[in-house]
Amino acid sequence: MEQQKSLITQEGKEKLEKELRELIDTKRPDIIKSIQEAREQGDLSENADYDAAKNRQAEIEGRIKEIQSILDHVEIITEDAKDDRKVKVGSTVTILDLSENKDYTYNIVGEVEADPNANKISNLSPLAKSILNKTVGTTVEVHGVEDPYKIKIKKIEN
Repeated sequence: MEQQKSLITQEGKEKLEKELRELIDTKRPDIIKSIQEAREQGDLSENADYDAAKNRQAEIEGRIKEIQSILDHVEIITEDAKDDRKVKVGSTVTILDLSENKDYTYNIVGEVEADPNANKISNLSPLAKSILNKTVGTTVEVHGVEDPYKIKIKKIEN
């Protein structure tokens, strides 16, 4: 079964590639050195440094494989100039939450780059699904959450 493509910005792809280089070129050799030093201490059965280094090595190798898999199955979000007035993946959108009468600004990204703490929401989130392909001034109800709520799109930056 073919893995589905994940949407990602060019910036997000470059960030993952940088992390991968750091893991392969720096962290992997460092942890191999730590394991070798721990082995030289003697009895491995009671060597906490060796156990910790092996666990860290497993984490690093797991992350390398994860990033490589992501990068093998990404689709770069391209600038589509067809309609700059509509919300799309890659847009920065300011909305008015009508239940709170408060503005929020989000960047809509692929799920790989989603970081709610940085106001980057996945295109698969209920909010993003509700506003994709909508225009400024549109009011929509966000479903797929415990308490559906209404928002109004105030500004779109593509």
